Amino acid sequence: MLNESKLTDYLPQIKMLSETNVFHKSTLLTEAFLLEKEKNLSMYYAPHNEYIETRATVVLVGITPGFHQMKTALQSVAQHLSGNFSTKQLIKQAKIDASLSGPMRNNIVQMLDDCDLPKQLQIKTSAELFTTKRSLLHTTSIIKYPVFYKGKNYTGHQPKIHQSPMLKRFAYEDFPKEIHALSNPTIIIPLGKVVDHVLTQIKHTIHPKHLLIHGFPHPSGANGHRKKQFAANKEWITSLLRQWDTCKQK
Repeated sequence: MLNESKLTDYLPQIKMLSETNVFHKSTLLTEAFLLEKEKNLSMYYAPHNEYIETRATVVLVGITPGFHQMKTALQSVAQHLSGNFSTKQLIKQAKIDASLSGPMRNNIVQMLDDCDLPKQLQIKTSAELFTTKRSLLHTTSIIKYPVFYKGKNYTGHQPKIHQSPMLKRFAYEDFPKEIHALSNPTIIIPLGKVVDHVLTQIKHTIHPKHLLIHGFPHPSGANGHRKKQFAANKEWITSLLRQWDTCKQK
């Protein structure tokens, strides 16, 4: 499913980038890609979260795309512009290329495997969710587009989401609509405490056919407490995942 897309508006800028092949902060965090600005917060365009895999079984939810994901998504579109792709195909491919790209992907695969998620899905390893079993996975963020605080990746802390009208709108109004678009029962995994808190607050709006997993640490290498948090919550997360058979029958 293609959520309302802004890609067509940004194709001229992306075509210019494809000609220079310069995808740096100096060329991406510019007025050309700026969506909204609020005090020290700036939101820029990236296409990948506009695609929703409505038939997914697993949903991984982050805070907001970081610069690496933004860059990868725009590079993906630029790379495939000459391939006669439709808008939907361009955005879907950007989703595949940018979703939890980099070291985060390895970290999350390892944690999901350690919690026996593959057993619940009847696959060999969670790595297949990013390759041969990609249709089972939907990756997204409570804030759809990349947000930066004073030019650095927004981490959910300064300011808090509830302190920003712009961030509140995306997290508490737009994101629940995305969850409602999921047609199948899903395992929803918030990545990190900030996302966990938001999903706890909107839990009453989430259909009981979905299984919400609490306690999963953010997989970023910048999260120095990741391993400690996972070790403390691993047994709890594993026990929640064992409820999947019961939950999907609701």
